[in-house]
Amino acid sequence: MWCPSASLSVWANSWLAGAAAPDDVLDALSVWAPSHSVTAYDAVAAGRTGLPWPDLHDAAAVSLLQTVRAAAGPPGGAPPIRVALPVPGDVRGLPAGTQFQQDAIAVGEAVIVSGDAADGTAVGLVPEFEYPEDHPDDFAESDGGDETAPTGLSWTVYSLPTVPPTEHVDLGDVEYGLRTAVRSAAQALDALQVGIAGTDLDDPRLLVEQIVESHRLHRIPAHAPGRALRVLETASHVDAIITVSSGLSPIGLQSSSEVRIADDALRPLAHVVRTARLAAVNAIIASAWR
Repeated sequence: MWCPSASLSVWANSWLAGAAAPDDVLDALSVWAPSHSVTAYDAVAAGRTGLPWPDLHDAAAVSLLQTVRAAAGPPGGAPPIRVALPVPGDVRGLPAGTQFQQDAIAVGEAVIVSGDAADGTAVGLVPEFEYPEDHPDDFAESDGGDETAPTGLSWTVYSLPTVPPTEHVDLGDVEYGLRTAVRSAAQALDALQVGIAGTDLDDPRLLVEQIVESHRLHRIPAHAPGRALRVLETASHVDAIITVSSGLSPIGLQSSSEVRIADDALRPLAHVVRTARLAAVNAIIASAWR
């Protein structure tokens, strides 16, 4: 599930609720990139958060925390932050017809901070990774490193005219849906494993475990409910199977009809995974205020 927006949403919310320190937020974000910056997209967003305008310059990671706190307003006993994981055709939680919606769909994630949406202070944040080719001089001056690893993460802050209501999804319901998804994903993986037997391709199950293990690098606040953690772990496993199967199925399956059948079986699982992750993250966010 982990993405920069989820890390910021979970840990910044815990910080605002008094359940985490600012350094906890920065540590969670540092897993994604060594540096973070934040810039206002428009004058209204700048006014709501205190970011500079009209002279645009990137503020540092500490300013990102200040931006979130300014947008959240005084503590009100309810979570002011939520995460969105949009894809084309599923833009739940995003204000329609906005540049924020378009940019969030393009990267597949976003954060919404609405301390008092009725007061017109809601903002949205969209992250974008920066890579060495974006800043070749900075990379040349560094101590080497992976040319494919991000050098930074920039957050753009948008003013939001409205904020759609949060969709409540019961964790018990998504846990049941995930059990069905696990069976379907396992069947697809078994078919793929048979298809690549005797080839030089890596074992799909090993690839799945490697992806799942990479997700465990991201810390979760201690107040997270146990059921939410189980849902995240299961969703991570199903998502890893989808990722591996999507990459190997054209090789491991023998005919176009087999590929189509496998795609048809896996496609609905992505929706189940996204819904489960949103429900789990929302449960973790809410638990900080109890």
